[in-house]
Order: sequence, then C-alpha cells, then structure tokens
Amino acid sequence: MPCESWKTKLDTYLDGELPSEEMRAFDIHVHSCSSCAADALARVQMKRGIQAAGKRFAPTAEFRRRVQGTIATKPHYSFRRMWVFAAALSILAVASLLSIYLGVQRSRTEQAYSEIADLHVAALASSSRVDVVSSDRHTVKPWFQGKIPFAFDLPEVQNSEFSLLGGRMTYFGQTPGAHLIYAVRKHEISVFVFQEGVLRGRWDESSAVTKELSFNVATWRQGGLRYFVIGDAGTADINNLAKLFKATSS
Repeated sequence: MPCESWKTKLDTYLDGELPSEEMRAFDIHVHSCSSCAADALARVQMKRGIQAAGKRFAPTAEFRRRVQGTIATKPHYSFRRMWVFAAALSILAVASLLSIYLGVQRSRTEQAYSEIADLHVAALASSSRVDVVSSDRHTVKPWFQGKIPFAFDLPEVQNSEFSLLGGRMTYFGQTPGAHLIYAVRKHEISVFVFQEGVLRGRWDESSAVTKELSFNVATWRQGGLRYFVIGDAGTADINNLAKLFKATSS
C-alpha cells in the first residue's frame, strides 16, 4: 500500500482507533518506513502542543472576585442565609482550587508522558537507533559509565522472549538518561532510565500498564531512579519486561 494511503489513517492510528488487524499492519509499516515514522513523530508532538495549550489558562483571582460580586448576598438576607451562602461559597472555592491543582498536575504528567513517547518515536524514525549495538548486557551497561551520572542494572533476557538490541544516551528535558531498546516478536520496546530527583514530576505509582498516545506505558520508581517501559507491544509484554527490570534492580 502506498505511503499516502497510510498517512490518511495516521491520526486514527495514533489515537489507537484502527481495527486490530490494521493497527498491526500499521505498526509493521511504521517500523520499516522512515517517512511515516517521522510523520508519526510530528503528529505526536503536535498533539502534545495542543494538550499543553488547552491547559495553559486558569481563572484569575480578579475573575473570581467579579463572579463573587455578581452573586453577593443582599443586606436584608437573614444571618442564617448568609451563613449558608458563605459556607457554600467556601466549599466551592476549595473545590475550585483543588480542581485547578489536580488539573495542573495532570497536565504536567500528560506532557511528561508525551515527551517520553516523542523520544520513543524519534528513536524508531532514526537511521541509527542505538549508539552501542549489542545483545549482551555486559557490553551495554559499561558503555554508559561516564556518560550518565548514575548506574543501573540490566536484566538477563537470554532465556526470555525479549532480546536486547542496544542502547543510547537520551535527554528528558535537560536531564541525561539511558535509553535501551528491546525487541519482542515484531515489536520494539524502549526502556528509559533517569534520576528520580531531578525530574520533579508526579507520577501514578500504581503498577498497572497505562495507554498513552497509542502506546502502552509502565513507569515506577526504584533505587532513586525512574523507569519507563513504552512501546506498541501488548500490555502483557510491557508488564513482563518491567518485571524483569524490577527483579534485577531489587
């Protein structure tokens, strides 16, 4: 199928709304076509920008005062009514502040996941996906020494369904980290490792794999490091690779 036919379905693919057979076919095509992979990266970045813009503005204190002024109680109201109204207004104010706070935190988390997805897609679109090519963890791990300000362990995958393709340096914002790429059947999975303290992010600490921008993602904190496992592989594959890392780092 010509690339133009694929590109007409690119937004639907990134939203995860194609039928399962077409999703699998699209996955295979994106892995083999640098043009479509680059377009996918551009679309993901555009979606991230739209999400950030939609959450950019919040009601100001002046706007709140104007609203309160339009609904202020009249002098002839009874004390009881005034008290009830004041209590209701206080509850509304607390709820509004909590909603704004949660919205800001949710926006930060969604933007962070979008950036991780960008790094994953950019690696797939690159002609040189890894800086150190090796299936041997004992070769890949020492390569990072002196390049990133922390050490981490890689699991042994020789007797598993996963294979290590290699690794590369990466940056999340201005934070250096490790980017490892694994293969499972016809899918490629990225594992990112950063220092937890310098990310200053708030993350869902549940162990469940979530879906972010058409990718399955698992993230957790362990030993002062923040791990991300992301890819278009199934939930079970993402979870199994995460378990291998957790077991190795425990």
